[in-house]
Amino acid sequence: MTTMQDPVRGRDAAGEAEPLLRLTWTDPVTGAHGYLVVHTLVSGLATGGTRMRAGCTLREVEDLARGMAAKTAAFDLPVGGAKGGIDFDPKDPRATEVLTRFCAAMRPWLDDHWVTAEDLGVPQHLIDDVFARLGLQQSYHAAISRSADPERTLRRVRAGLGTPVPGGLLGDVIGGYGVAQACFGAASAWGWAPETTTVAIQGIGTMGGGAAWYLHEAGMRVVAVADAAGTLYHPDGLDVPSLLELRDAFGEIDRSRVPEDVRRLPRGAVVGIEADILVPAAISYAITPDNTVDVAAKVVVEAANAATTPEAEAMLAGRGIPVIPDFVANAGAAAWAWWLLLGQVGADPEDSFRRLRTEMRAKVALLLERWITDGVTPRATARGWAFAREDTEVVIP
Repeated sequence: MTTMQDPVRGRDAAGEAEPLLRLTWTDPVTGAHGYLVVHTLVSGLATGGTRMRAGCTLREVEDLARGMAAKTAAFDLPVGGAKGGIDFDPKDPRATEVLTRFCAAMRPWLDDHWVTAEDLGVPQHLIDDVFARLGLQQSYHAAISRSADPERTLRRVRAGLGTPVPGGLLGDVIGGYGVAQACFGAASAWGWAPETTTVAIQGIGTMGGGAAWYLHEAGMRVVAVADAAGTLYHPDGLDVPSLLELRDAFGEIDRSRVPEDVRRLPRGAVVGIEADILVPAAISYAITPDNTVDVAAKVVVEAANAATTPEAEAMLAGRGIPVIPDFVANAGAAAWAWWLLLGQVGADPEDSFRRLRTEMRAKVALLLERWITDGVTPRATARGWAFAREDTEVVIP
């Protein structure tokens, strides 16, 4: 069986395969809507995080589920793609209870088929707490319960997620580490030395913050970061570790403690910052036809899911600016989670970093080689990988 869609399944107006399943949920207490979209199942399993934000839509979750299916295929993971989303403000004091009721309603899928994790507005520790309240122990439950020794697998997962590394816990930073490796791969494709390469990052939460940390540690100059309050900019490079210490639980930086020589700019200004690499690491659809003309970077590395609309990506390609797609650039967390589940990596962070570094840089090199030599967009090349792979049975030790 291949990952190409069953020919009897429908296709939308753009020719994309229709998802296998769409579910809409209404919270009986707040009236909030939540969504589960399962795009593909492989051996009865699909993986994808659960996000919470005011304004989240079914179409958004559907796009993200499609991206997860491409992500798992591009990294040859033995699982399909899905996504959950809740249209609710994660800062609302009722948010945890809304998330709990959503997960309870999705219990049939979470029990047996859907492996979920953190996403925008839902940190990993929160969703794990919700799973524990529901008696499911951990958000990878559907996969862990299938393993030959569920207790041993659960211990391995918890040990991996909780391993301390510079910058935080391994489970929190591994996704950002993968994005940083995608940036290094892009710089290498053009022969840019790290110390002379500049980066602007939109979003300084788990993914953007992790990427900023590892880029800074490797000597790249992170000249701008943006959060919900605006953009912080310094042409000589920001003190990333210090800024990360100033974040609150929602990834926003305390401006009262930011050095005076750091410029305060509007939130959207980060897109137009003069930098070699632009990393949108916050919301979906951050780069649209309306702001594409402002992009001053030489390459865009998507750390956020669906960060660039298809129309905007085509416009960027017309200007000679390639986009490393989300389902490659930000796949580090998903790939690592499944390597951990399958026992291919453990609690030693060097094993995890080495494998992700090797795979991510190699993939980005191939994407940009085709772009530079043949003008083929990175997304087109990566989709070819996704639809060419062969599925294998899930066997979790």
